[in-house]
Amino acid sequence: MLKLAFLLIGPEAFRARWYVLSLVGVALIGVAGLAVLDAISGPSGFTDRLTGLLVLFYGLVSVVPILVAADRAERRVKVLRASLALFSGGVMLFSPFHSEWVLSLIVALGFATDGVVRIFIASIFRFPRWRYSASYGAAELVAALCLLLQWPLSHTGNITLGIGLFIGLSGWMMLRMGFMLRNLEEEVAILMLPIFAGRGWHDHAPILIGADPPRNIDDPPLLLHIWTPVGSANVTSRRLVIDRYVAAVDANGAISTGHAALEMAPDLYISHYPAEEIERSSDDFIQALNADPRNDVKGRFVPSLALEVADWCPPDVQLRIHRYNPRRLRAFWAGYRQSDTYNVTNRNCAVVVAAGLEAALEGALAGRYPWLRLLRLLADPDLWLAALVRGRAESMTWTPGFILDYARVLGRIVDRREAPWGRRLRGFLAALRARRAANLPSSPDDDSKVQTS
Repeated sequence: MLKLAFLLIGPEAFRARWYVLSLVGVALIGVAGLAVLDAISGPSGFTDRLTGLLVLFYGLVSVVPILVAADRAERRVKVLRASLALFSGGVMLFSPFHSEWVLSLIVALGFATDGVVRIFIASIFRFPRWRYSASYGAAELVAALCLLLQWPLSHTGNITLGIGLFIGLSGWMMLRMGFMLRNLEEEVAILMLPIFAGRGWHDHAPILIGADPPRNIDDPPLLLHIWTPVGSANVTSRRLVIDRYVAAVDANGAISTGHAALEMAPDLYISHYPAEEIERSSDDFIQALNADPRNDVKGRFVPSLALEVADWCPPDVQLRIHRYNPRRLRAFWAGYRQSDTYNVTNRNCAVVVAAGLEAALEGALAGRYPWLRLLRLLADPDLWLAALVRGRAESMTWTPGFILDYARVLGRIVDRREAPWGRRLRGFLAALRARRAANLPSSPDDDSKVQTS
């Protein structure tokens, strides 16, 4: 979440006062030390109440996507996730339902579930640094076991210890960020920092010299074209979450992963395909997800949307983002297209769109009061949602489903950031009522639709 906030505001706003970030990091590490001492000496009830508040806030944040979810199956998944978070936060927070065992069980189940998912995904996709992700999942399983066995401390003590470690890691990241910004040259993009550059997608982007020209309100928007797996194939049977975020199986048994492209008028179109269409059945699709270089194939860059539509079908979702940096997008694309290598997991159509989108949005929220902007962003539930989507996509790979969620949220942050949350909520509810009154289709395969973020 912090990384995404710094990306949107841009490094220029913080480079001169890098030491403030480092001091905040040191302060957080100090708070973490106090939490660890509190856990060892005998924790009070404050920590579990704080945990309950955080989980409850996560549940409230998770309600927002339900209001704008177009697909009925997607909406059910989000309702289940939000309900579990709200229930867990309520159990932790309100004393009539509170007990150390229940609290430990809820936290342990959360750790165990996320740990198993991380290990499973890392073992299948084998993306760069997959061993780090698998080790993180294994550590979560060990933490869940320690909570259940009350080792090395009591239930509440272990939870306090875990919260202290989390705060300490956040402080360490802030400390590192401060020193990285201190050493970052003025012309270098923040995406070149080690904490962003994990898979080398931005390594070959040229360095920009000079200030960016001011944006005009009449300049063309950035267009994202999404072909969802279900909307771009003749699908007869549905698989709830898999269809939405990974792939769908069409009537002939072939795998449809969908597609994503990014367009900036008048002459830039970003779309990455394998040079020869890969027909994959469900039997060998799992093997193809491995990011090993042995699965690299020659790719091609489609030059326009018209060619894609003529060769396949129109996108079933389109999003528009008005506030972005054209120069940084062009610089990213100039570097990325130096190699046309295509890999289903590590260099696919959604990967290049996600990387290009982040390059275009660097510094989109730069202004006169960056520290105030940072505080407002950290309090914005949309930023939390974007960070959740980004984290999950980076733990496996970017797909058209993840891009759709990510771009929607980022569009709300950068284009309508001044709108109060009460007004946004009323707008979402009004849109839902209008949709139901008009009896519009609720899934992307029922009809094509154009959405403006």
